[in-house]
Amino acid sequence: MPEELAWVAPEGSWASSAARRRNMQAIRSRDTTPEKLIRRLVHARGLRYRVAARPLPDLRRTADLVFRPTKVAVFIDGCYWHGCPEHYVPPRTNSGYWSEKVFRNIERDRDTDRRLREAGWLVLRFWEHDPSDSCAQKIADAVISRRTGPPGP
Repeated sequence: MPEELAWVAPEGSWASSAARRRNMQAIRSRDTTPEKLIRRLVHARGLRYRVAARPLPDLRRTADLVFRPTKVAVFIDGCYWHGCPEHYVPPRTNSGYWSEKVFRNIERDRDTDRRLREAGWLVLRFWEHDPSDSCAQKIADAVISRRTGPPGP
């Protein structure tokens, strides 16, 4: 193979090969199939929301659905990237790097939950394998409950 056609990992690249790099770049961070399905079901229940928005402007993290008036942040977590206790399978190649990355994601998720709760937000987290109808119903119930608030005196 001519040298100019050989794949060379960019400086500091995490990719172990050109194929792995393409595969990792193709993974979506938003608009996944589970997210779109849940959004469609929540929208059909008459609720409106922001997509991939920051619940707190000074926090560089986004929730999958954000209901600002009621302060509800929804996250639909992928089993691999967020370490699902049922479905996470440690990688066979470069396992140290990827396992550490997933561990950091889990820590960041817990930190995000804590910061949002401290700011008065309700955080709802679902796994990508959770039934979409059930997730949408829980989201709708939470938003409507926070909209109406506790009964008055």
